[in-house]
Amino acid sequence: MSTPYPFTALVGQEDLRLALLLNAVSPAVGGVLVRGEKGTAKSTAVRALSALMPTVDVVSGCRFSCDPDSPDPGCPDGPHEPGAFASRPARMVELPVGASEDRLVGALDIERALSEGVKAFEPGLLAQAHRGILYVDEVNLLHDHLVDLLLDAAAMGASYVEREGVSVRHAARFLLVGTMNPEEGELRPQLLDRFGLTVEVSASREPGQRVEVVRRRLAYDDDPAGFAARWTDEEAAVRARIAAARELLPSVRLGDGALRQIAATCAAFEVDGMRADIVMARTATALAAWAGRTDVLAEDVRQAALLALPHRRRRNPFDTPGLDEDKLDETLEEFGGQDAGDGDDDPDPGPGGGPGGQPEPDDAPQGDGDTAARPEAGEGGEPQPSGGAGEQSPVRAAEPFRTKVLSVPGLGDGAAGRRSRARTEHGRTTGARRPRGALTKLHLAATVQAAAPHQRARGRSGPGLVVRRDDLRQATREGREGNLVLFVVDASGSMAARQRMSAVKGAVLSLLLDAYQRRDKVGLVTFRGSAAEVALPPTSSVDAAAARLETLPIGGRTPLAAGLLKAHEVLRVERLRDPARRPLVVVVTDGRATGGPEPVALAGRAARLFAAEGTASVVVDSESGPVRLGLAGRLADELGGTAVTLDELRADSIAGLVKDVQGSRRAA
Repeated sequence: MSTPYPFTALVGQEDLRLALLLNAVSPAVGGVLVRGEKGTAKSTAVRALSALMPTVDVVSGCRFSCDPDSPDPGCPDGPHEPGAFASRPARMVELPVGASEDRLVGALDIERALSEGVKAFEPGLLAQAHRGILYVDEVNLLHDHLVDLLLDAAAMGASYVEREGVSVRHAARFLLVGTMNPEEGELRPQLLDRFGLTVEVSASREPGQRVEVVRRRLAYDDDPAGFAARWTDEEAAVRARIAAARELLPSVRLGDGALRQIAATCAAFEVDGMRADIVMARTATALAAWAGRTDVLAEDVRQAALLALPHRRRRNPFDTPGLDEDKLDETLEEFGGQDAGDGDDDPDPGPGGGPGGQPEPDDAPQGDGDTAARPEAGEGGEPQPSGGAGEQSPVRAAEPFRTKVLSVPGLGDGAAGRRSRARTEHGRTTGARRPRGALTKLHLAATVQAAAPHQRARGRSGPGLVVRRDDLRQATREGREGNLVLFVVDASGSMAARQRMSAVKGAVLSLLLDAYQRRDKVGLVTFRGSAAEVALPPTSSVDAAAARLETLPIGGRTPLAAGLLKAHEVLRVERLRDPARRPLVVVVTDGRATGGPEPVALAGRAARLFAAEGTASVVVDSESGPVRLGLAGRLADELGGTAVTLDELRADSIAGLVKDVQGSRRAA
């Protein structure tokens, strides 16, 4: 087993270390979500924490790590006799992004359950993580139904496995830690709310601190065991402090003054529900215990707010998490009471960093995806040599609006989402088939029907049904999938009228919001001047797409063919990476094509490539004014798709887009 990097050897990242330690002191805080750019020691810190967790006593032979002092009465391996127990380190279990539902919650042997009435249960990762740490790297890429199961178990402290009326329950209490890079997509707001604390991390810009990070990492890579040995005393001190804080925690007093400050703070920042108040109360109590105190002070409440509230203030996916610290201080001062201290005396920061003098979430770059998404200075901003109209500065998008659903025709097999019809593990049952591999969703009626004719030949004598493996039938289900929505946006001089381009950006932003809600991947191709560029490769981060859209320069000629060919190349590469995800191409243009020899003919040939491959497409016609040339409609015909004006994008008539796409294909 490899030697983990010592927790106390981490450089900087005070908020991250403090949030992890508070959850080690009080798992009831609800876990930590760590957001930040790549290469900021997120995974290293989480893995290092496991070495500091106190050892646990477990019932010998119990696969569910029952506490010998209070074993779970409903444990599938129970009932447990008093006596035999063993001590072991707390486990850190990692949940892979591609894990199945059965791998997470466990699986029942359906064949034995039907034929013998036996609950033969194979525990999953939730059982392994009981009384330890469950770590999900890239939690934002985890399928929604797995995130729901994970967070439900974390909230209830138990996991339930239901298969056709057969159920198993076992305890599942663990410290949940998720890490994510916002550039790769956001968690839904309701899932964000289920994490107790959140921390924004970024690499230090201080050269001295960066030098120390490199020095320690190189020393660890050269001799992991020797490096860890040099931090043994510091690790032991933190481990002892966690144990002492756990013992002190029940004695910490949360006075009425502190409670008033917590309630007033949550109300002032307009967070939804009451979970924020509860998490703040538990976090402030853990902070006091970590500092060795039995009273919660004002600085505990302040630090709790900075850790528990920023991610709960998001109202839409383009909002950046953060907290107005001046407003926070004013609220705490206004509602301060005798039970809440004045915050003049900072508690001992200790090995994990203390509540005072911490870098706050607002000190990190706001919305890391937003920072990373902005093009480098001058990117795409040079005047194009073939340009007609001069380049203009970017314009702001108009107010976004709600759009109807644009779907890909047919039945897909892509990742779970909310846009197009697909064969999925979750949804309405449409039929049955023989299982390919492990059985996950039993079709009970079809299984009984398959087994019934063979009962006499199999010598059935009792009331039970004699079921064999060949009789089992897998339920086929139909739900919704997420698609790749590739935006191809005309940024040429013909779009340069500021009001017109503002409306175009508003429409694209509206469709991006829709893509976020439907769990799509998005990409952005722009064309202007003499060429096209991939402004954003396909990603799950609509934040990044919105940021690129905001800074989109305009001006020059209209190389429509170049834009379509660039989009075709993006789709070709993406099919190799993710062949099950079906694309929807949304071309936003007035249909004009200029620059180079035969620009209109070239654009037509490029468009017919999409039609030949059956790629679903919609042309958003941005042409305005009383006289319309209808060029966007002709382009839609070449693409084998349909055209809709900016005004129609808001109207009920957009509901017929899918039928129009299908109809145009049949006509072709």
